[in-house]
Amino acid sequence: MICVVGEILFDVFPSYIRLGGAPFNFAFHLKNLGFPVRFISRIGNDPDGKKILGLLEMYRFDLNDIQLDDIHPTGTVRVKLDEYGVPQFRITSNVAYDYIEFIPEVHRELIRQAELVYFGSLVQRSQQGFENVQKIIAGKTSSAVGFYDINLRPDCYNDRLISESLLRANAIKLNQEEFEELKRLMMFGKNSRSFVQHLLDAYGLNIISLTKGHEGSDLYTRNGNFSIDAAKPEMVADSVGAGDAYAAMLAAGLIKNMPPEIIIQNASAFASSICEIKGAIPGTEAFYEPFQPMFADGE
Repeated sequence: MICVVGEILFDVFPSYIRLGGAPFNFAFHLKNLGFPVRFISRIGNDPDGKKILGLLEMYRFDLNDIQLDDIHPTGTVRVKLDEYGVPQFRITSNVAYDYIEFIPEVHRELIRQAELVYFGSLVQRSQQGFENVQKIIAGKTSSAVGFYDINLRPDCYNDRLISESLLRANAIKLNQEEFEELKRLMMFGKNSRSFVQHLLDAYGLNIISLTKGHEGSDLYTRNGNFSIDAAKPEMVADSVGAGDAYAAMLAAGLIKNMPPEIIIQNASAFASSICEIKGAIPGTEAFYEPFQPMFADGE
C-alpha cells in the first residue's frame, strides 16, 4: 500500500478550474495505475470541500482519510500560464491543509502498513503542519520507501523543514531550480555532482531524481547514474502537473524494483503525456491504459 500525505486543492486557471495539489495528483496517478493508495489530507467544511469529497468518492478514495476543518477554507491556487504553457502559481495561505492533524490511533497503523510514504514541502509550511506531518511520516518502517517530493514554492519552506524532511526520506525528487536552491540554502560551493554525492551521503538517500525540463532528467543511485532526454509531447496544452506525473511513475518503478534506466524512461514518457492535456489529471481512465500493463498486479 502507498500512503500519501499532503494537500488537495483547486487550481484556478483564468477560464477553468481543476482539482489539484501535488500529493493528490501523485495519489491519483498511482491509483489509476492499479496501486492501492491511501491519501491523508484536510479540506474546509465549505462548498469547495464538499465538491472535493464528491470527487474523491467518485474516484474511489477512502473518505475516512480526509479531515474536515470548520474554521479554515479549502485550499486554492491561482494559476497563470505563460506563452509556453508553463505555470506560475499564487497559493492561498492559511487554509485547511495547513492544519492537518496527527491522529495516533489511525495514522500509526496506516503508515506502518505502507510500502511507500509520500510527502512534500507545501503541507508543512505552517508550524502545526510541519510538526504533525513529521509525526505522521515518522511511523514508516525501515523497509518502506520515504519519498520526499521537494516541490519548493516561494515563501512556503524553510531550512528546518527541508532538513528534517530529507532525514525522513530515502528517495527524493526535485527540479533544477530546486536543486540550485538547496545548494544555496546549504551554502554548498562545490560543483553539482559533488552536491549530489553530499546529499546521498549526508542524508542516507538511495535515489535522487532530478528533472530539467526540456533538457531531460537524471537519476542518481548508489549503484550508478542514469540520464535521459526529455520525451517530446505531440502537442503541449500546459505543463501543469508534469512533475507530479514524473514522481508517480518514479515511485511505481521503485515499488516494482524496475531497473533505473526503465524507471527514468517510463517517468519521462508519462510526464510528457500529461503535458498534452489541460491541468494535472486526465478526465478519463483510458488515459492510463498504455501504462497499466507494466504494473499488472499493482502490488
